[in-house]
Amino acid sequence: MANRKILFIAQHRLNRSPSQRFRFEQYLSLFEAHGYECELSFLIDEEDDKVFYSKGNIDKKARIVAKSFKRRQSDAARADSFGIIFVQREAFMTGTTIFERKFAKSNAKLVFDFDDSIWLSNVSEANKALNFLKNAGKTAKIVSVSDHIIAGNDYLADYARAFNRNVSIIPTTIDTESYKPISKKLAKDVVTIGWSGSITTIQHFNHAVPVLKRLKEKYADRISISVIGDGNYEHKELGVKGKGWNASTEIEDLCAMDIGIMPLPNDEWAKGKCGLKGLQYMALEIPTLMSPVGVNTEIIQSGKNGFLPQNEDDWFDQISALVENEQLRQDVGKAGRETVEELYSVNANGQKYLSLFDALLRA
Repeated sequence: MANRKILFIAQHRLNRSPSQRFRFEQYLSLFEAHGYECELSFLIDEEDDKVFYSKGNIDKKARIVAKSFKRRQSDAARADSFGIIFVQREAFMTGTTIFERKFAKSNAKLVFDFDDSIWLSNVSEANKALNFLKNAGKTAKIVSVSDHIIAGNDYLADYARAFNRNVSIIPTTIDTESYKPISKKLAKDVVTIGWSGSITTIQHFNHAVPVLKRLKEKYADRISISVIGDGNYEHKELGVKGKGWNASTEIEDLCAMDIGIMPLPNDEWAKGKCGLKGLQYMALEIPTLMSPVGVNTEIIQSGKNGFLPQNEDDWFDQISALVENEQLRQDVGKAGRETVEELYSVNANGQKYLSLFDALLRA
């Protein structure tokens, strides 16, 4: 009988990392309902998290890395007891691939999942001093030793296929049973334009600042602007004070938006993004504008289930239309949720994972 135990290898504890949450964590109950026994091995606990992602504390960070190395050594030693080892993004936070190579030599099937252009260098501001420990080129090595790769979009899949032909595309998805829109007061006096992200992606919000200034000049107190994910962000001219992300209030905070924006630069890193912020808005029936970069152009049919503004004037005109037309906001929002339910939901994609795992174990 096939070994139906899966060890999920990831950086963070449950419900901490968006990548983990929306790539595999929300599927764990489904896997277990179909006979799989799931275990998560993560490296950074809540106490270490506060140290590891703050500036300085090099000695403490070194101790966290050493402790994490021992944890992964333990995982490698018991790898044969699992049928599948699922590595999300990387097994270890430095440039080594020693653990992926050990997993690949075990009796388990090694599955590698990624949802960003992680073969490009991208280090958080707090850990730039440790950049010398990273090795973005390790991604190609991990792909080459894996039994199967799960990529979040075509762009990532094309990269992976240069090193391994066993590649499947499963988009980043939303659990639409949890993400349900909260009814809003009609004929609102103030329309809220919102952005959601993290401390590491707040730079993307800044791409929208020039158009938001124009909108503020036009509408003044008829609009408000919200930023969720970076509690330290502040833009006095726009009247913005950032709000930190909170798992318990995430959906409520997002639903306070009337319009959701996802601006991105048109660069190689952004082309690998999987549209998560936009999909979150859409699932909650928030009319969504996304830069026409990468997979965003597959998710959005501009003018129907969202908008793909090409330049600053497009952003200005399309947001203005939504501010002034409540019915348009409702229609586009509903169409956005329908798109998520049909193509980018857990319900629509769960079988893809199950079929892949079953096929690997049969092989």
